[in-house]
Amino acid sequence: MHPLTKIATSLAVLSIAACANLEPRPPVPAQSAVPIGATTALDEAVGAREELHPGASGFRLLREGEEAFAVRAHSAVLAGRSLDVQTYIWHSDLTGRFLAASLLQAADRGVKVRLLIDDMDARSRNYGFAALHAHPNIEVRMFNPFATRGGTVRLAFEALGSFRRINHRMHNKTWIADNRIAIVGGRNLGDEYFGASDEVNFVDLDFAMVGPIVRDASASFDRYWNSPLAYPMDALSPDDVSEAHLQTLRGQLKPAIEEAKQSRYAGELQRNDTIKRLVAGDLPMNWSTNYRFVSDDPLKAAGQTSDAGNSEVLALLGPVLHASRQHAWIISPYFVPGKEGTANLVSIARNGSDVRVLTNSLAANDVAMVYGGYSKWRKPLLEGGVKIWELKPAPGKTVDSSMFGSSDASSSGTQRRTYAPSGSNRAPWRAGLRIRKYGGASGPDDAAHCQPPYCWLRHHRQARQGSAGPLTASR
Repeated sequence: MHPLTKIATSLAVLSIAACANLEPRPPVPAQSAVPIGATTALDEAVGAREELHPGASGFRLLREGEEAFAVRAHSAVLAGRSLDVQTYIWHSDLTGRFLAASLLQAADRGVKVRLLIDDMDARSRNYGFAALHAHPNIEVRMFNPFATRGGTVRLAFEALGSFRRINHRMHNKTWIADNRIAIVGGRNLGDEYFGASDEVNFVDLDFAMVGPIVRDASASFDRYWNSPLAYPMDALSPDDVSEAHLQTLRGQLKPAIEEAKQSRYAGELQRNDTIKRLVAGDLPMNWSTNYRFVSDDPLKAAGQTSDAGNSEVLALLGPVLHASRQHAWIISPYFVPGKEGTANLVSIARNGSDVRVLTNSLAANDVAMVYGGYSKWRKPLLEGGVKIWELKPAPGKTVDSSMFGSSDASSSGTQRRTYAPSGSNRAPWRAGLRIRKYGGASGPDDAAHCQPPYCWLRHHRQARQGSAGPLTASR
C-alpha cells in the first residue's frame, strides 16, 4: 500500500472513531424512588410484617432459580405504585419476555416503571427498549451506553476511540417493587438464570429483602439513575421512541404470556411447594437489625476510579473477612485473589479461621482467562490452609463456550452469622472494571438461614474439592 494511502486510511479510521464518541448526557431532572405508602397490596402485606419487627429488615435467600423468578413475577403483579429494575443482561427468551410483558402490564395499570440497563447487552435490543420508553409510565435509561445504536463495524470503530470507557460495565442486579420489597444478587433476567433453560443453567443466589434496607437499595438505584452515565432512550435513539413502535412491541409481547403459561417451565412452577406458599402470601423471612447495603460509585464506569482500592464493596468486605475468627466462606465464579488476596486468606486461615472457597472449574467458567488468573494461586492457597472446591459442568455436557452449569453467584459468610449475596467477584482486575453492590445482614438469628447456601453449593454433585498436589480441576 502506498504511504499516502496508509495515511489517508488511518485518518479516515480516526475520523470515524471520533464521530462515534459519546456526547455528554443532556440535562435531565433528578428523580427519586416513589415513597412507601399504605394503598397497595404490597403495602398491606409487607407493611404489617415490618410493624412486627421495628427497626429490622427481613431477608430470604433465593437459592433456586424458579423461586427467584416467581418472586419477581409476583411482585410485578402486586405492584401498585412503582417498579425499579436494574440489570446487566436482559434476554429475549421465555422468562425475559414474560417479565417485560409483566412490566408493561403494570405500566398500563398506572405503575411508574424505571428500567436501568447496562448497554453492553442491551444495544442489540435497542428497538425494544426504545419502544418501551414511549409508554407514558415507563422510562428506560442505558448505563454507559454506546454512541452507535446498531452495526458491528460502527461498534468496532467506537471501541477504538472509547475502549477505556466502554470496558467499564455495570453488573448490579436489583428489582424493587413499591419500595417495599427488593431482590438483589447475582441473577440477570433470562432463562439460564431462573432454571428455565433446556441447555444451560447457572447456579446463582439472590436476597429477597423487606424493611428499611429496601429504601437503601432504592437510594442506590437513584444514585445510578441520576448518574451522568445513565442516558434516557430518547437521547440515544429518538427516532425509535414512538407510539407506533410501542404498539408493534405489544403485538410481539402479547403471546409471551400465553407461551409462558403453556411451557414446561410453568408446569414446574405450579408443582413447586415453595412457590405455592409464595402465591398464598407466605414468604418466610429472617429479620435482623444489623444490616448494610453498599454499592460502588457509578462514576467508576467513567474510569475516574479504576483501581480495586476504590471499590466501596471490597472496602467493606475486606475488614469483615479479616475480623473472622471461626469461619470465612466465599463463593465466587471469578475468583482471582492475586498476591495480596492470597496472602490475606492464608493469614486468616493460619489464625485459626476455617477458610473455604467455592469457584468455577475451567470447564464451568465462561471466561477462561479468569481460571488462568486463579490457577496460579491455587497451590499456595491450599498449602496455606485454604479449602477450595471447584464446580464442574453436568455430566454429558460438552464444552463449547465453557458456560455449562457454572456458578454466577458471589457471596461471603463469616462467623456463621454474616452472609451477603452480591455481585462482587474476588478479582482485582475486575474490581476496577465492574460496578457492584452488596447487601448483607448479620446476627445470631441468621445462622441457620445463612449457613446453608455455601453447604448447598459445596455439596452439589458437581463440586469437587481440590488438593495441594497436582491440579485436579474438575473438567
